[in-house]
Amino acid sequence: MFSWMIWAAGTVIVFFAQLADGAGIGAWPIGISGVITFFVAVLALAKSADKSIVPIDWVFLALALSALPLWFATANPFLAVFVLTIVDLLGFGPSVRKAYVSPYEENALFFALGALRNGFVVAALENYSWTTVLFPAAVGIACVMFVAVILVRRKTMPRVIRPS
Repeated sequence: MFSWMIWAAGTVIVFFAQLADGAGIGAWPIGISGVITFFVAVLALAKSADKSIVPIDWVFLALALSALPLWFATANPFLAVFVLTIVDLLGFGPSVRKAYVSPYEENALFFALGALRNGFVVAALENYSWTTVLFPAAVGIACVMFVAVILVRRKTMPRVIRPS
């Protein structure tokens, strides 16, 4: 749940930074993804998802939210995108922790589609710069790596079926 909140906040801010740097239509999948990610976070909270929150999770969320004032203070959208890319990648932390312990509770296909989506985002950009490319490229690579973690852990851990 906490990863989804971090990803939602960061993705929406990156969307606006990409628009400011001329990403054009290529930024829209990021914006739509940010809105959808907020809904996923709300659903995760409502459906009693993993609510184990450790102090570092709060640090990641604070860093994600700090990117917006940083952008306004410096008038440099790349700084916001850079910070948010790092935060987004660190936001995988709670999910990796959960996937390592319970790999069957993560949806590998969802993250594989996330990697594919980010590939299409990069291809659709109207302006290629560090501000427009860094976030979708890094997150796409992180999604591929996360899928690998899930699949490797599933190979090394037998699935335990809990009685209902």
